[in-house]
Amino acid sequence: MFEANVSILGVIVFLTAAGLIPLFVVTMTGFLKIAVVMFLIRNALGVQQTPPNLVLYGIAIILTVYVTSPLLGTIYQRLTARPIDFSSVENLNALADDVKQPIQTELMRFAQPKEREFFLSATQRIWPQAAREDLKDDDLVVLLPAFVSSELTRAFEIGFLLYLPFLVIDLVVSNVLMAMGMIMVSPTLISVPLKLFLFVGVNGWSRLMHGLILSYT
Repeated sequence: MFEANVSILGVIVFLTAAGLIPLFVVTMTGFLKIAVVMFLIRNALGVQQTPPNLVLYGIAIILTVYVTSPLLGTIYQRLTARPIDFSSVENLNALADDVKQPIQTELMRFAQPKEREFFLSATQRIWPQAAREDLKDDDLVVLLPAFVSSELTRAFEIGFLLYLPFLVIDLVVSNVLMAMGMIMVSPTLISVPLKLFLFVGVNGWSRLMHGLILSYT
């Protein structure tokens, strides 16, 4: 009976962890920033659904795995350092601590201090005294929203800078067509090929992916 209970507990923990993997990928890795930047650059190019969503998500996942490989390696080493035991709550807590420590270190690197300070101070307004008594800015409950907010901020900063040259092309094309009296010609008919030419000419995709990877150094 005891072995059956252990097996059931192990299955429940495994299924719960597997179901939360997409949430972990989005909130604890660079996937959020990389995916947002990829979609912003596609919108800036004005090429609608090219590349398709599936392709952009695939690129984001590949780059995320590349960037997160050291963290995954550290977690794997910690998990294999000792046998995984689901026989008690204490063993589960020890296992969670082994996984939590490298994740906290990684999130601390990229969560902006002002964001951590805000979410820590916000608990004084919305949390009861007992819940926030021992809370620190390196706890996951503070680090996670701070990391997500920081990543979104950086993603849109990058997207804004990427948008500028393409916006200039759109404005120049629109003004030239208007000056030539070609009002019936859609500006996108001219601007999209020019933007693609510019993007290909500067090796845009490679530079973009290189920049996203190096932003996690």
